[in-house]
Amino acid sequence: MLDVRQIRSDPDAVKAALLRRGEPTSPIDEVIDHDKTHRELTHQADELRAEIKQVSAQVGELHRDGKADQATELQEKSRELGTQVDDLTAQAEQRGEWINRILLFVPNLPADDCPDGSGPEDNPIIREPEDRSYEPHQKVPHWDIGTELGILDVERAVRMSGAMFAMYRGLGARLLRALINYGLDRNRDLYEEVRPPTLVRTETLTSTGHLPKFADDAYHLERDDLWAIPTAEVPLTSILTGEIVDESDLPMRLMAHTSCYRREAGSAGRDTRGLLRVHEFDKVELYAFCTPNQANDLHQEILTRAESAIADLGLRYRILDLCAADLGAASARTYDIEVYSPGTDQWLEVSSISWCRDYQTRRAGIRFRPADGGRPQMVHSLNGSGLAVPRVWASLVETYRQADGSIAIPDALTPYMSGTTTIPIP
Repeated sequence: MLDVRQIRSDPDAVKAALLRRGEPTSPIDEVIDHDKTHRELTHQADELRAEIKQVSAQVGELHRDGKADQATELQEKSRELGTQVDDLTAQAEQRGEWINRILLFVPNLPADDCPDGSGPEDNPIIREPEDRSYEPHQKVPHWDIGTELGILDVERAVRMSGAMFAMYRGLGARLLRALINYGLDRNRDLYEEVRPPTLVRTETLTSTGHLPKFADDAYHLERDDLWAIPTAEVPLTSILTGEIVDESDLPMRLMAHTSCYRREAGSAGRDTRGLLRVHEFDKVELYAFCTPNQANDLHQEILTRAESAIADLGLRYRILDLCAADLGAASARTYDIEVYSPGTDQWLEVSSISWCRDYQTRRAGIRFRPADGGRPQMVHSLNGSGLAVPRVWASLVETYRQADGSIAIPDALTPYMSGTTTIPIP
């Protein structure tokens, strides 16, 4: 959520930043109007409270002087003023609620160094893919390979749960588990492992910016008013909800493996075969809370760790610097890592590493006490996929397919495969 004080002090800069994202600026005008009225109402209420205080002092003096009748008249005036204060306060609170409701739909402002552009086609590639040729046996889509080897069963998964669900079997399931453990183990040196709930309250999903704007893309259990998380970023953000931490406790690094759930409401017309776009998937998430001064270093750190995880698997990849118009709602700056899928001849996004500034933590009310004193300040948050399984699994199966149809396991994963070095033909 944007800071109302920032909007109040420099509305033109806020509007200009939203225009970089291709977003309308009319909500900012609404916020400014409501904020002006909110402050006027609050000021009027404060003045009346001061007047009530003076009247109360006068009532006391009149009682001491034995002038009960005059004191009674002033007490009636005080009650009338109190009613006016209650009315003004209610109006001010209503304006405040309107401001918050509007800001829940306004995205974060892009960082100054975020590239400009109008969409995905304008995202600069900052890490070019290496030149690599692929043999015909590698240019087979993973859903065909998985079916042939009995390691991916989409047909039965669809029968169980509907379209865009998948089921891993045998060594395919073990490969999935290997990728998860691989993603966790390589970050244990700095990141605390957390296993959070995967069903969360509405306010938890709101704190990350997923609600109310993207409700159609989330799974809602209406009976219990719980939501299935689209990413572990959601519960990890809420770990510190409403807390004030010491600056010495930052940065705080966390990681979590969870299943994630997305309705993919906007996927009509897109390629949804195999694992390209699924409703349920496993992911290892890296997350950090930090001070504003630590944010840039943490952003680069998470990017480096996510990149090295893909590089050490031997997959062809590239890194994009998302332009302002392609940022997620909560992000101020994002890098995307994409792996190449030789079987589908596509680049598949497998990690978005985002710096959200105080957009999420303002919603969640997370602050820190500066070491040198002063008022508590808003914490910044960052997140990124340490390893998202489905598309990495797909690229790996296609890339490492051998001429005889078997799949070689990359060296980085063999410690997690119980000694298995090949997924053989049945």
